[in-house]
Amino acid sequence: MIGGVSVVLALLAQVMLVNRVPLPAGGAPDLVLLAVIGASLVRGPSSGAVLGFCTGLLVDVMPPSAHLVGQYAFVLALAGYVAGRGAGGPVTTVVLCVLMAPLLAAAVGGLIGDPRVTLSTLTEQVPVTIVYTLLVSPIVIWLTTRGRQARFST
Repeated sequence: MIGGVSVVLALLAQVMLVNRVPLPAGGAPDLVLLAVIGASLVRGPSSGAVLGFCTGLLVDVMPPSAHLVGQYAFVLALAGYVAGRGAGGPVTTVVLCVLMAPLLAAAVGGLIGDPRVTLSTLTEQVPVTIVYTLLVSPIVIWLTTRGRQARFST
């Protein structure tokens, strides 16, 4: 329940705030990915995959969507599963998932013929998105995992 609430809050913050703020180099952090990673770290791989898939479907249908439905569902389901496995500790897992997700999204987009996936996208936008996401990851992961831990401590 807490994981779903944090993901919905992250999605709303992403769409209403983060995507509208003009950041240097034209990128934006992916709060939704971080919320899925944080919830998956405390829930485990199967719950993380389900949460990632459902979240990805929400992202896929949330306007403005310019991609096929299911593209981000696949990416976030895989990220949720990997984060839920937690191999190597939380910091390594977060870095791995943040590096993996945009590259996997670009690969899937390239396989299905998405015209937005170009060499300049891979060399200019993806690295900026990764850096911004890593910069805000401690805050989002802490908020996401804190809600889950607070529920168990009471």
